[in-house]
Amino acid sequence: MVLEIVTPEAVLYKGKVSVVTLPGAKGSFQILENHAPIVSLLEKGTLSFRESEAPTICVQERFAQEKGEYTLPIEEGVVEQQENKIIVLAQ
Repeated sequence: MVLEIVTPEAVLYKGKVSVVTLPGAKGSFQILENHAPIVSLLEKGTLSFRESEAPTICVQERFAQEKGEYTLPIEEGVVEQQENKIIVLAQ
């Protein structure tokens, strides 16, 4: 599935991932391949994901990486997942 992380400043990441964990308004949740379509508000917390292929866009200095998992602290945002494409609009 494709993940795209967009902030007001730039596109921070675009690439294929195997799992995404997000800080939802009602608690943390994960999105895996073939997840049902979803739109959700995001709250302050940590977004994390595992790559399945090399990304086409990645602003490395904005992410922490440990054991193949990338993390990014966010203040708030919105996520939409449809047809294995995840778009995160975050601050």
